[in-house]
Amino acid sequence: MHIHFIIHEVFEGPGAFLSWAKMRGHSIGYSRVYKGEQLPLSMENIDLLIVMGGPQSPGTTVELCPYFDAAAEIALIRKCIHSDKAVIGVCLGSQLIGEAYEAKCEKSPEKEIGCFPITLTEAGRENEFFSHFHDVSMAGHWHNDMPGLTKNCQVVAYSEGCPRQIVQYDTFIYGFQCHMEFTHELVELLIEHSEIELQRDKNRKFVQQADELRQNDYTAMNHNLFVFLDKFTAKYLQN
Repeated sequence: MHIHFIIHEVFEGPGAFLSWAKMRGHSIGYSRVYKGEQLPLSMENIDLLIVMGGPQSPGTTVELCPYFDAAAEIALIRKCIHSDKAVIGVCLGSQLIGEAYEAKCEKSPEKEIGCFPITLTEAGRENEFFSHFHDVSMAGHWHNDMPGLTKNCQVVAYSEGCPRQIVQYDTFIYGFQCHMEFTHELVELLIEHSEIELQRDKNRKFVQQADELRQNDYTAMNHNLFVFLDKFTAKYLQN
């Protein structure tokens, strides 16, 4: 299958998503908007759109960030939804999916940076794509906001600091506020670009500092992501 990534910043790259795609032999395309690369004009050859995170929000204007066009990305996500394509959003990407369904992004109760547990809801425990997750699993986090909810969506997982960690909007449309894709290399880039933020928020309950971030083990969450993606794509290709 062909997977297309929208990447907003070099330090919010696809990480373990990309490792999985390469291991499974999928073809890969990119819109690295921070480098001026364009969004795809057609959905015809795309099976799975993965929209990554970034420091922007759905309300960020092109005047504030010239290379980020929230309206264009939301329109692209809507095209995918209407074309029965699969879409996964991470952090900012999850919020943009919500916006595509007219569900407005909201502030999370707590800022989260680091590795903290997420808990499956009843809907999550019944979801076949998450049957390999424990009821409580570790996940990466780096966010202030959370995706909006629609009348028909299901919250799959939550954390102590954020009630919307994984949201299923439709059979093959998922928003991950958490970062299952974190690797040590990706986290090092985030640390490099977030020194002021980390220092400013050092006393917050759910904000880890650089030494803690470097000591976290991202292997288990990456494995959970890989198995989810295997189940998700196998089911999608059956349809």
